[in-house]
Amino acid sequence: MTTPTRITHLIGGQPWTGTAERTSPVFNPATGEQTGVLDLASASLVDEVVTQSAAAWEGWADASLAKRTQVLFAFRELLNERKEDIAALITAEHGKVLSDALGEVTRGLEVAEFACGIPQLLRGGFTENASTNVDVYSIRQPLGVVAVISPFNFPAMVPMWFIPIAIACGNAVVLKPSEKDPSAAVAIAALWKEAGLPDGIMQVVHGDKEAVDALLTHPEVKSVSFVGSTPIARYVYETGTAHGKRVQALGGAKNHMLVLPDADLDLAADAAVNAGFGSAGERCMAISALVAVEPIADELISKIKDRMGKLVTGDGTRGCDMGPLVTAQHRDKVTSYLDAGVAEGATLVVDGRQDEYESDGEGFFLAPTLFDHVKPGMSLYDDEIFGPVLSVVRVGSYDEGLKLINSNPYGNGTAIFTNDGGAARKFQRHVEVGMVGVNVPIPVPVSYYSFGGWKNSLFGDSHAHGMEGVHFFTRGKVVTSRWLDPSHGGLNLGFPQNV
Repeated sequence: MTTPTRITHLIGGQPWTGTAERTSPVFNPATGEQTGVLDLASASLVDEVVTQSAAAWEGWADASLAKRTQVLFAFRELLNERKEDIAALITAEHGKVLSDALGEVTRGLEVAEFACGIPQLLRGGFTENASTNVDVYSIRQPLGVVAVISPFNFPAMVPMWFIPIAIACGNAVVLKPSEKDPSAAVAIAALWKEAGLPDGIMQVVHGDKEAVDALLTHPEVKSVSFVGSTPIARYVYETGTAHGKRVQALGGAKNHMLVLPDADLDLAADAAVNAGFGSAGERCMAISALVAVEPIADELISKIKDRMGKLVTGDGTRGCDMGPLVTAQHRDKVTSYLDAGVAEGATLVVDGRQDEYESDGEGFFLAPTLFDHVKPGMSLYDDEIFGPVLSVVRVGSYDEGLKLINSNPYGNGTAIFTNDGGAARKFQRHVEVGMVGVNVPIPVPVSYYSFGGWKNSLFGDSHAHGMEGVHFFTRGKVVTSRWLDPSHGGLNLGFPQNV
């Protein structure tokens, strides 16, 4: 058994050298072995880090867009070079298979590429002679120190939804990653220094509720970006806004996939398996409720069951299809829903507890699980399980399915599978969900559009990345000016440069 590695904060571009009063274990979910000891920040340490970021911020805010863009391009190249290493860190601490981890890093890389266009994204407007000799123009300026609090399920991609845009806009970032799988975030943060970002502009503090509360209440923190469960998202939003901060808090989900009788059932079955069991179902965009419009449910379930039988669950480094859940406690919580589902009247079609796993040691495994005859009111349907459990809900019509989806308190993602363009257009118009897929099971927007749901899946007005992200991390200012005798001069035969 190896000695657990110390994992610590990244402050001023360097690993923290202090002694932590409290620590937290980090595990390899595929083996159950403790691999790391994580330093947890006290409120006083968070205060020191935020204060340091505030002192460094003005210099970065005054940096030209040309300089910022140079750093962003350099960071993009470094992340692209090291993406396999980052993916390996994710698999070692989260458990998702390597191909899935690499895909996560790649999607985060797309946001960095979007942020490289910051000179275009921050362009303001100009009106000449709005009144006689009076010009009016608009500009956008950075906020200051911004906090990002990210979840365990995407330790690289979710921080990357926010950080490149925040930095490109001229802010200083303090990141508090999940204590379950922190190493990928630290590795990515270190790349910013290598890319030429000044010390203090990208800092990482690890911690639990004490660190989170310190960020939510610190007077120098101007905004908070959060992704996690709905109860915590609501708490972050209410606490942060009560302390005068701009907050975007993305919460939980219960994503439905509506399958109409005219759909290609092979395509729908593939999509249900991919979207339901990828990353062990630990995705806020996972499909957890498959809504089958009769009379297709029996045939669709048969096709899904057949595909599930071909999946291999095990260590993510061994070419398996699905890895473990992130912790033993979370695995036990997810498995508790299986007995509850049977007790509440659902039919357990495939029991993931009876599978064998391709791994050494006692990993935190549950194989893909399928339920039929699930109904609202059952815990299987009402709760965000956040595991590899797919529930089939049978409905008699499109209208019944749409009503079911719109009645759900969550509104993160949804999908419709059909060959009827009119039905698809009607669905995307009337469904009360923030992200919609048409024959696409996981409709995560590309980086230049924005990510976010409706209802209890989002607290705040701004979605992540895209132009909403640019607006979130900046404040608008309008200038009205009159120059009665403008003049300038001097000789300089050199070619004009952006400096």
